[in-house]
Amino acid sequence: MDKEYNKLVRDRIPEIIRQSGIECETAVLSNAEYCQALRQKLIEEAGEVAEADGDELVAELADLYEVIDALMLSYGISGDRILDAQAKRRETRGGFTQKIMLLRTM
Repeated sequence: MDKEYNKLVRDRIPEIIRQSGIECETAVLSNAEYCQALRQKLIEEAGEVAEADGDELVAELADLYEVIDALMLSYGISGDRILDAQAKRRETRGGFTQKIMLLRTM
């Protein structure tokens, strides 16, 4: 029975699928399609992080990092540039250490 995915997968996933005796069809994306697929993958992985606990949380965070790394590489953004932006935003807007939840404004 065929199953449609139409999503970005890690490089070795087709090989792993074929080793399990299942055929699969793949396509190589253009750069523009790849960047869009990475953004969609970021949303997918963030959802999985939100649902995970324990060791599963560690694995899902690792997947999220992998997508972030790929996004940075595809857009030519250095890790230092991200860390600088993070530091500036933390300085001007704060971090999340105080566990504040905004309930409403009036």
